[in-house]
Amino acid sequence: MNWLLVVVGGMIGAPLRYLADRTVQSRHDSVMPWGTFAVNVTGCLVLGLLTGAVAAGAAGSSVQLLLGTGLCGALTTYSTFSYETLRLAETGARGYALANVTASVLVGLGAAFAGVALADALWG
Repeated sequence: MNWLLVVVGGMIGAPLRYLADRTVQSRHDSVMPWGTFAVNVTGCLVLGLLTGAVAAGAAGSSVQLLLGTGLCGALTTYSTFSYETLRLAETGARGYALANVTASVLVGLGAAFAGVALADALWG
């Protein structure tokens, strides 16, 4: 039944990614892919929080499968991040491409660490 938890999480995460991406991107008049950035950073934060919760014994493997593998797996998108960064570089927006890569990695890692720290504060 583990696969069912992943499927259910994915069924929530995929449309959530699409809706969040479109909502965020529609509010910015920029070539920067803010929607993808937002869902990826949010996913990093959730996954960090979940990782900390599991490590502290506040969440089990079922929750990890549902939210970590399923929801976060469908919510976040490395392929879209890569494609959008490539398109920025190809269209001459190399500064935006570099900013997207740098910010995505640094802010994503920061969000994951913040999630773990929050979990530690809550359950550690």
